[in-house]
Amino acid sequence: MRLDFIRGLYDGPGPFASVFLDSDRSHEGAADVVRRRWANLGERLAAAGAPSEVLDAIAEIVLDPARAAPGRAVFARDGQVLLTEPLPAPPRRETARWAPLPHVVPLLAQRGERVPHIRVLADHAGADLVVVADGRRELTVEGAVEWPMQETGHGDWSQARLERDVEEIRRRNAATVAEAVDKEVHGTGAEVVVLGGDPKARGLVAEHLSKDTLRRLAVAEHGSRAPGAAPGPFEAEVERACAAWLDRRRDELLETYAGGNSVAGLQETARALRERRVGTVLLRDDPSSTATVWVGPEPTHLSTDRADLLTWGVAEPFEERADAALARAAAATDAEIWFVDHIDSPDGVGALLRF
Repeated sequence: MRLDFIRGLYDGPGPFASVFLDSDRSHEGAADVVRRRWANLGERLAAAGAPSEVLDAIAEIVLDPARAAPGRAVFARDGQVLLTEPLPAPPRRETARWAPLPHVVPLLAQRGERVPHIRVLADHAGADLVVVADGRRELTVEGAVEWPMQETGHGDWSQARLERDVEEIRRRNAATVAEAVDKEVHGTGAEVVVLGGDPKARGLVAEHLSKDTLRRLAVAEHGSRAPGAAPGPFEAEVERACAAWLDRRRDELLETYAGGNSVAGLQETARALRERRVGTVLLRDDPSSTATVWVGPEPTHLSTDRADLLTWGVAEPFEERADAALARAAAATDAEIWFVDHIDSPDGVGALLRF
């Protein structure tokens, strides 16, 4: 997971308010329940030292019915909300934290990896594409408009000629669709292409795709361009294809980790982040983790040993959650974070190195 979207959180010093709220409003009386939940979290923030202007800024977000979602994450500082995101489900733990660093890891874990992908629904005339990569775009690819309808000199239809012409137009249309898909794959770096729609059109499009796109292709059994067609079955196949890619990617990362050019454990991972050698941080997804490290004002100021920071000239090192410090260092050094169910490391932390 790339961390570009949280990098702006670290543009100024803390402390930060980090809130994870169950904001589900899907049942009767839910608005009152959300208000009570926020009141409880707000009291905890105030007791920890958060000023009223921070609490007011968060309340404006979490109590707004227009922002209703099953859950919500909010990060605030200096009286303003720096980042807020709806969560697809209530947070695994409701949280109200006032601390030197934002507690972003629960958001990263619940947000999940966003797989850049392209959804294609094809028929004999063209295709509808949805490109999901740094946002969402929809486009339509249309092939030939005029279908051949020729008569023989005797006044009857030349069926064989007609069929050949129709087949040729379908192939040209499929080639046009494939060209558009290849262009989007090249331009967006999409990892998965899910091709659904008319079975014959699917086959023709696949014949014209580049080898690079074919490596990313998953053929769906459902989906239609027809008006009113139910999107559910096709969307489910898209989700399965993206989930399968994520599983393969995690397996690849763990194989690379086991094969070398990696470090294991919090201490060595912190050292590699300080040296800007980390390409990917691997974290065991453990919401109960309470591990801490010593940190300073700079993102790469982190160590399991307070004496290290004093040696580097940090006047007042402070102890902070290890996952919060790792996320800050990873974001600042353009490293990724991937969550795994297991990792060969005593404290659930490891890293793949760039060099």
